[in-house]
Amino acid sequence: QLQLVESGGGLVQPGGSLKLSCTTSGISLDRYAIGWFRQAPGKEREEIACITFNGRTKYGDSLKGRFTISRDSAKNTAYLQMNSLTPEDTATYYCSARHISYCPSEFDHWGQGTQVTVSS
Repeated sequence: QLQLVESGGGLVQPGGSLKLSCTTSGISLDRYAIGWFRQAPGKEREEIACITFNGRTKYGDSLKGRFTISRDSAKNTAYLQMNSLTPEDTATYYCSARHISYCPSEFDHWGQGTQVTVSS
């Protein structure tokens, strides 16, 4: 069973940056597409970005340019670099995975989420 673990969330001031990590143990993520999503209270889940096993990326229209998805196979970890954060970015951020060669519309495995709070 693939268990994803996110880390790197926390409290950051407006205009700041955070880098989230998503990893697992015991299973290689090499052949998995990895996705990052977020959900704020009272709002629908929003897709942020996806990266395939060979590094192709896909971004949600509203966030491309401030957020960057990447992965490091040697560390079995995917990342989400978030810059120029605003209070509207406050949400729980989730990573997801699916054993597939392209960025899918649905993912099979989900982490527990990490909270990001942007506030002064």
